[in-house]
Amino acid sequence: MDKKKIVVLSAAYLPPLQYFTKLLMYDEVIIDAMEHYQKQSYRNRCNIYGANGLLALSIPLIHDKTEHTAVKDMKISNDYNWQKIHWRSIESAYRCSPFFEFYEDDFKSFYTDEYSSLLHFNMELLHKVIDLMKLEVNISNTLDYIPDYGNDVDDFRNSIHPKQKHFKPDPDFNPIRYIQVFENKHGFLPNLSIIDLLFCEGPHAIDNLKECIL
Repeated sequence: MDKKKIVVLSAAYLPPLQYFTKLLMYDEVIIDAMEHYQKQSYRNRCNIYGANGLLALSIPLIHDKTEHTAVKDMKISNDYNWQKIHWRSIESAYRCSPFFEFYEDDFKSFYTDEYSSLLHFNMELLHKVIDLMKLEVNISNTLDYIPDYGNDVDDFRNSIHPKQKHFKPDPDFNPIRYIQVFENKHGFLPNLSIIDLLFCEGPHAIDNLKECIL
C-alpha cells in the first residue's frame, strides 16, 4: 500500500473506520482545529453497535452561537453525567466482545476524568487508539483555518459524515465484514466507531482496516 501525501480531517469523537483508513493511507494527517463546529457530525458523536442496533453517542456541548465557533473553542457541557451514560452504553454493547476486557482500562479513564474542551477530549482519545493499534501516523493540528487546500491536500473534513449517503462515495474505502457482537440480531453494520472493530478484533483490527482500503 503506497501512502499518499497529505490529508485534512475534522476532529472526531471515536471516529469510524473510514476515518482511520486515512491515517493509514497518508504520509501526513492534518486535524482542523480552526474550522467552525458543525452539528450532527462526528465532531461530537460516534456510532456503536448496541443490543437494538446502531446507537449514536453524542457529547453534549455548551451551545453559544456554535455555528460560528471554532472547534478548538467548543466546550463540553458537564451539567449531567454524560460520561457515565456513554461508558454504560459502551460496556453494555461490548462487554461480551472478545477484547473488551483487554482494552477496558485504556478507555475507562476518559469517562471518569472531567474534560471541558471537545478538541482536547477527541484528540486524547484519538492518540490513545493510535497507540493501541500501533499505527505510525504523522499527525498535527491546524493553526489557521484554510477553506480550500487546493490539489495538494485531500480534504475529508465534510465528507466523512454520519449521513454518508448524502455525500460523494469514497472510492478508496470499502468496509470489510468482521464478526460483531449483535450481528446475529441485526446483521453486519459497516463503518461504525473504531472501538467496535477494536473490541471485536483486537490486535487484528489493523488487518481489517488495511483490507478496507481499495
